[in-house]
Amino acid sequence: MRTHVDTDLNALAIRVGARLRDGERRLVTAESCTGGWIGKTITDVPGSSAWYLGGVVVYSNLLKQALLGVHASTLAAHGAVSEEVAREMALGALEVLGGDVALSVTGIAGPDGGLPDKPVGTVWFGWAWRTPDHTLETRTARELFSGDRDAVRRQSVARALREVLLLSD
Repeated sequence: MRTHVDTDLNALAIRVGARLRDGERRLVTAESCTGGWIGKTITDVPGSSAWYLGGVVVYSNLLKQALLGVHASTLAAHGAVSEEVAREMALGALEVLGGDVALSVTGIAGPDGGLPDKPVGTVWFGWAWRTPDHTLETRTARELFSGDRDAVRRQSVARALREVLLLSD
């Protein structure tokens, strides 16, 4: 049985892989609302094991804490869908999984779960990477996507991967 491959996401993953491979860098992922879709998109690319080490799907707050070291105090103060949690997830992925670049995604894909200050479609991203002089850098971004659950998740995958292209410049 052949699984469906999204051609646009596949083309993006191929570009990410080429950029990481050229820079001799390896990627790791920490996914919540995307539920492993980023990892699937990456591993649909033949040869991705040369630049993708793997990732974790941490849907619950308990797993965010246990597997990535997200602080309970951060979750209590800001909620799972926040800049602070996205940053801690990316840093945790880099620390626990290794690699040179980590990305994280946490959000509200819907159809329910939205709040006035965090409506359905709110997604926070985190990226952490090691520079050539071995310092640690981070970046975060918030997006508000429209569409149904599938559309929000797909847009999240694309946004997360596009930023990796920018980090690799």
